[in-house]
Amino acid sequence: MTQETKNSILIIGGGLIGLSIAYEFARNNFKVLVLSKNRNESAGFVAAGMLATHAEGLEDELLKFGQESQILIPKWIKSIEQDSSIKCGLKQCGIVVPFKKEADLKEFPTYKYGKYLDQKDLQTEINGINPIWECGLLFEQDGQIDNRRRLMRALERACSLHGVQFQEGSEVKDLIVEKNKITGAKVLCATGEVKRINCEKAILCSGAWSKKIFNKIPVFPVKGQMLSIQGPTHFLRRVIFGPKTYLVPRDDGLIVVGATVEKDSKFNQGNTPKGIKKLQEGILSLLPEAINWPQMEHWWGFRPCTPDLQPILGKSEIENLFLATGHYRNGVLFSAITSNLLFKLVQNKSLKETEKNFLKKFSLDRFKI
Repeated sequence: MTQETKNSILIIGGGLIGLSIAYEFARNNFKVLVLSKNRNESAGFVAAGMLATHAEGLEDELLKFGQESQILIPKWIKSIEQDSSIKCGLKQCGIVVPFKKEADLKEFPTYKYGKYLDQKDLQTEINGINPIWECGLLFEQDGQIDNRRRLMRALERACSLHGVQFQEGSEVKDLIVEKNKITGAKVLCATGEVKRINCEKAILCSGAWSKKIFNKIPVFPVKGQMLSIQGPTHFLRRVIFGPKTYLVPRDDGLIVVGATVEKDSKFNQGNTPKGIKKLQEGILSLLPEAINWPQMEHWWGFRPCTPDLQPILGKSEIENLFLATGHYRNGVLFSAITSNLLFKLVQNKSLKETEKNFLKKFSLDRFKI
C-alpha cells in the first residue's frame, strides 16, 4: 500500500530532535509527517534536561555550538509554550561543578567561564554538600529544562496544533532510493501492514537507532540509567554536576539523578542492580543526606553516540536525505540550534559563516577514509 506525502517533509524519528525539527517546519507552514517506532524510548524522555554547555566542559566547535544554542533557547521555548499552553520549566538556575583538588579545577576546559567557589562558597551554594569537595565552579549561565515531563509533551502538542501528522508504532525497514535520490521509505506499521511512504525530502533523526536505518552512520547506543528522589521543595537551588553523577532539582522538589555511562550495553533494556548502586553511590558522594529521601522512579535510555562524541548534521550522499543525529549527552541543549540549522539547510536558505562551519565540522564526511 502506498501513502502519498507530496510537498512535505518526512521526519524519521519522533524523539526530541525529530519533534524539534518537525515543529520548525510545521510552524513555517510545511506539511510534516513524523514516523516513530516508540517515542517513549527516545533520549528526550530519558535525559535530565541540563543546559550545561560550560558545566559539561565542552570544547572547540562543540562549545561554540552549545553557546549558540543557549542563545536561541529562550525564544524557542517561549514559542513552544505559547503554541502548546504548556510551561516547559526553563530555568537559568546555574550549575555547580565540584572538585576535590584545585589543580583539577584549573585544568577544566571551560574554567574561564565559571565563578570560582572555595569550600565555604560551595557550602553556601549547595546546602549539605559532601565536605570531600574542596572547591568548585559555578556556571551561572547554565541551567535546565524539564524535558521529560514538560518539553516533550509541549512539543508534541505544538506540532499537532500546527498540523504535524504522526505515525506512532511505525518502524522504517528500508529507505527507498531511486537514482541516488530518496523517494520514500518502506514502513512496518503498528497493524503489521507494510506501507510505502513517499516523500520529496526526508530528515533522519532516529537517535541511537539511526544506523539501523542508514548503515553508513557510525552511531551506536550508550545506555544510561537514572532515578529520581523527592526532596524538600527548594532545598537544592543549583544543579550539581559531579564527575560521575549529577543532581538536577525541579521546582516541586523532585531531583533527577543520573546517569550511568554504559558503552557496551548495546540495546539491553532495563535497570540493573549495578546501575542503581552506582547512582546511589553518586548521591552519597555529592549530597549524603539525600540518600534517605524517597526514591520515586527508575528508568533508562540510550544516548546516540559517535566515535568522536560529536553530532552528525547536514546532507548525506543521497540527494534530499538530511541527517540530524549523534547528539550523545546534549540532545536537549542542541535541539534549538539543530532544528534552526536543518530548516535553513533543507530550504537552501543563506547561512551565516558560523553555521557553515558547524555543518562542515559535524558533516558525515568526516568519517570517510
